[in-house]
Amino acid sequence: MNNITIGQYVPGTSWIYRMDPRIKILLVIGLMVLLFLIPNIYVMFGALAGFALMYLTTRVPVIKFLKGMKPILFLIVFTFVLQTIYRQTGTLLYTFHFQIGLYQMLMIVGILAVYFFTKKYIPIKFLYLLLVIASSFAVQLIKFENLVWANYDYKIYEDGVMTGAFFFVRIVLMLGITSLLTFTTMNTDINNGLEWILNPLKYIKVPVGMISMMFSLTLRFIPTLVDETKKIMKAQASRGVDFNEGSLRQKISQIVSLLVPMFVMSFKKADDLANAMEARGYVVGAKRTKLDLLKFHLVDYISMVAFCLMIVGVVFARIYL
Repeated sequence: MNNITIGQYVPGTSWIYRMDPRIKILLVIGLMVLLFLIPNIYVMFGALAGFALMYLTTRVPVIKFLKGMKPILFLIVFTFVLQTIYRQTGTLLYTFHFQIGLYQMLMIVGILAVYFFTKKYIPIKFLYLLLVIASSFAVQLIKFENLVWANYDYKIYEDGVMTGAFFFVRIVLMLGITSLLTFTTMNTDINNGLEWILNPLKYIKVPVGMISMMFSLTLRFIPTLVDETKKIMKAQASRGVDFNEGSLRQKISQIVSLLVPMFVMSFKKADDLANAMEARGYVVGAKRTKLDLLKFHLVDYISMVAFCLMIVGVVFARIYL
């Protein structure tokens, strides 16, 4: 729960905080499209370097971004490994000669037994799991002459590594760009910017104001629900519930004991919010005035010029690289 960073605004005064939210949202959409137009890994690494430089200049704590990466770390590693397995083209980089037999199987069972008995004492459980998986494959590199069941090779090719790294960096950039929007933009500004962008849809009777308000409230209440969930988990833990251990049946019971109070609390929060909005005169579909009017500044024009240069660079790379 501590790793969910989406929707969390980080106060700051750097250049990105002075940007118009409309430009931020449009740039995020445009950069997402550009990520899928990048032709090769070299341009993708250039985009990663540019994002790293931009992120450092925003003065947003790097630890925020790293915590946000943890929930998808398994997906990134799995994608990379999958590409190295199925992309068997290009230059052969290395060949692992594995052997599986009775002795290797006994060592793997021992490693798994140690893992299940010690994982609750390890703070970084995912890295510990990766170490266990790597150790399970490492013991298969040990050669024995007796009680051998099979020998097999795992070949790593250049194209597989390059493709895996390509998708690895793309996922990191996608998460980083979207996280940077929520880190540096308040929910009310996102609401106002999204409403302005969707404003042409009003001509076909689309409730733009309701859609933007719903999106803004969703982002607003993600951190609130996370905090409330942590409180419920601590309360359940004080009553003897351990969410990290137990059989499948016990885990289902633990999840139910967590979901029921979460739903009750969510409905109560929604009811309180509806009453507060009604007390402040909010009427669905009514014309609203803005306390802060959105205006373009110099940093917005510079950002748009920089984005246009990125488009030119990606088009050039697709044609000539």
